[in-house]
Amino acid sequence: MRKNSIIYTIAEVGQAHDGSLGMLYAYIDAVAETGVSAIKFQTHIAHAESSELEPFRVKFSKQDKTRYDYWERMSFTQKQWIEIGKYTKSKGLDFISSPFSNAAVDVLEKAEVDCYKIGSGEVTNLLLLEKIVMTNKPVIISSGMSSYDELDAAVHFLLKNKVDLSVLQCTTAYPTQPEEYGLNVIAELKNRYPDLKIGFSDHSGSLSAGIAATTLGAEILEFHVVFHKQMFGPDVKSSLTIEETKQLVKYSNEVKLSLNHPIDKTDIEKYKSLKSIFEKTLAVNKNLEKGHILSFEDLEAKKPKSQGIDASRYKEVIGKTLNKDFNAWSFIQEDDLV
Repeated sequence: MRKNSIIYTIAEVGQAHDGSLGMLYAYIDAVAETGVSAIKFQTHIAHAESSELEPFRVKFSKQDKTRYDYWERMSFTQKQWIEIGKYTKSKGLDFISSPFSNAAVDVLEKAEVDCYKIGSGEVTNLLLLEKIVMTNKPVIISSGMSSYDELDAAVHFLLKNKVDLSVLQCTTAYPTQPEEYGLNVIAELKNRYPDLKIGFSDHSGSLSAGIAATTLGAEILEFHVVFHKQMFGPDVKSSLTIEETKQLVKYSNEVKLSLNHPIDKTDIEKYKSLKSIFEKTLAVNKNLEKGHILSFEDLEAKKPKSQGIDASRYKEVIGKTLNKDFNAWSFIQEDDLV
């Protein structure tokens, strides 16, 4: 997979194209300008993945009588998928898609998909996983609605077959609320699968979750995109706009760059010259006569450092006697005290 930024970012078009090939290409063009690493689609073949018995998961469409009808309207032909793949790559993006049937894998193989994304609803579909194993392509799997036992079984199955695998924390809620992000799961996944890349699949429709996930060590960010949040579609409220996508790419890369360059607070050598300017020396804050015994109220700290006694040593001078007259705001030297 390409790595055109510090953190691997995947913009999911999903169903935002609403079955329009022209709209899908418009998304490719827009996403290519955001700096993301990849664009992701969903490949639906209604007769292979669904039936008339499938209930409407979300009742949102006035033009589709059933969920089956919706999947049919969302589908593209083999020739169209081949051209989609070519165009995506020509824009410098990785071509990723989620198949929802073995037949969809066949379509995507002919379209030369770069990587397969497994939605959490397919984690227990070992038939589909076996089909994808045969492609020798990288796989990204979302934990979503899966238990650890189910996820472990899928991960074990894929690793046993030597798949290049990554795992994403994901919450199956649209849009995901802050209390549902499950950011703690990122660390759990990193501990559970220490040899795998761990990331975060976001359905919040906000920047905060992705940035927080990056801070917690996510190496991959996936999120839905939409042109604007008044559009029609089931995932609109769970999506980022194109402008927000640009911001997330910028901010997440900045956070990741920071994490890749930890600061050693025991080494302050590079601040030596600045410390000499900004740190301070003890001085008196009023005219004082020889023989005066210094108190806390007589003292001030003034820039620069190294003009006498360091301000950090103020307790050492309290109670000491001046051996000469002092003008206000004069620095105190070691030999001025008895």
